[in-house]
Amino acid sequence: MAGFFADLIRYRGLFQMILLLGIGGSFPYGFHISVINYPSLHIKKFINDTWMERHGSPLPQETILLLWSFIVSVFGIGGLLGSVYCGYLTTKYRKKKCQMLANGIMLAAALLMGCSKAAKSFEMIVLGRLLYGVAIGFSFNIHPQYVGEISPKRLRGFTNATVAVFLTFGKVAGQVIGLGEMLGSATLWPLLLAFNGLTAALQLALLPCFPDSPSYLLIQKGNEEAFRKAVTRLWGEGDHQAEIEDLKKEKAAMAGTKGLRVLELLRTRSLRWQLYAMAVLLPTLQLCGINAIYFYSFEVFRTAQFEEGLIPYVSLGVGLCEFVSSILCSSLIEHFGRKRLLWGGYGAMAVVLALLTTTLSLQHRFFWMHYGSVILVFLFVLCYGIGPSGATVSVMVEIFSQTFRPSAFVLVGFFNWTGLFLLGMIFPFMVEHLGPFCFLVFMGILAASVVFIYLFLPETKGKSILEITMDFNKLNFGTKQVFPAENNHPKEAALCTRL
Repeated sequence: MAGFFADLIRYRGLFQMILLLGIGGSFPYGFHISVINYPSLHIKKFINDTWMERHGSPLPQETILLLWSFIVSVFGIGGLLGSVYCGYLTTKYRKKKCQMLANGIMLAAALLMGCSKAAKSFEMIVLGRLLYGVAIGFSFNIHPQYVGEISPKRLRGFTNATVAVFLTFGKVAGQVIGLGEMLGSATLWPLLLAFNGLTAALQLALLPCFPDSPSYLLIQKGNEEAFRKAVTRLWGEGDHQAEIEDLKKEKAAMAGTKGLRVLELLRTRSLRWQLYAMAVLLPTLQLCGINAIYFYSFEVFRTAQFEEGLIPYVSLGVGLCEFVSSILCSSLIEHFGRKRLLWGGYGAMAVVLALLTTTLSLQHRFFWMHYGSVILVFLFVLCYGIGPSGATVSVMVEIFSQTFRPSAFVLVGFFNWTGLFLLGMIFPFMVEHLGPFCFLVFMGILAASVVFIYLFLPETKGKSILEITMDFNKLNFGTKQVFPAENNHPKEAALCTRL
């Protein structure tokens, strides 16, 4: 504990920037995932009332449902657009400027949302939701990269895990502020949808006071003076020579190497296993069953005979459980490492899903099974938060070097937003046809991921980017090492032995 407070004082500039990046980065993403369901009845009524005032006749219920579904799903379309264009813009204009652009877009979206009821225009809600998606597509892409690049090696796992902490904090904030007693009422719901304008304005005002990431300033800009000022501002006074030498080695290793476009990245042999890891870890995070657990939690709580008025508050307890467990992950990740938290977390989640399928199937035969299901819901969320939730982000940041990271995170955004859209389309049909046995599908995905992670994913804890790259080169090239060449194509050289 004493060591933690010492780090808090020494790295106070770093912790201040982590807080600022979090409230404008992954916090809005979590907030909009959870908050949109709370004012749904009020928004549907507003759409119908607006249409009647314009045309004198009510909308069919199917049309209202279609418009509501479009309002929900257009967020994902905006997120995909934002994440796809983010890679190019961050490479050309740097991450800080792009994050400030995202704040500006978010303020415009908040203004549209907040004025929609007064203007009697549900189209403003659609446009605001689209702009929110674009802005969050930017910020959710930038946040993990930025926070990983500003941290020293010994705190990199902790700082990367804060992305998940702020995401779950956003979910909880959405659940709390969306209650009828707060902003989820019939009169205040426009303010609820405009809430993220406050976080965007705060970050827009304060972000210029902080530096660009040290690795960006040294490796991409070649400005050693600004680099040393950023190190002092973020890490405080002290001996940071080892970290500085690691960054200089990375700069020397990447000298003459230009950033790759997404298609070039996919064809590069030296990044093949990094891309395999991405293609396994990101879909698994979406398809691990956490969304199914949240969906089934209401049914589980009803069958456990909780009063209907209490169920939203019990569900809030599930969100708080995920938030607390993500904080635990940020504390444990440097002790246990990323790999162990990933395969251990997914393995535990697979076991919990098997037990939950059993309790849901037998809950009508044994009354005490209801309470077992409630305990398993909280246990699953706990395993998710402590393990994969924070560790996945950390691995994604660490397995790509500074030069290739922007293009790699275009793919990260594509996997994330496409997975969210497909899950929203497919999951209702899975529930309708499979019922609680849909958890068996997620259990199979988890088991396959555990095998891949255990056998093939290198541990990144406490290693520099060059050391992690060399670990992956053993998979990419077998007994060969790769060195960057000026023509952007890796140059292979066999390892020399004493013999």
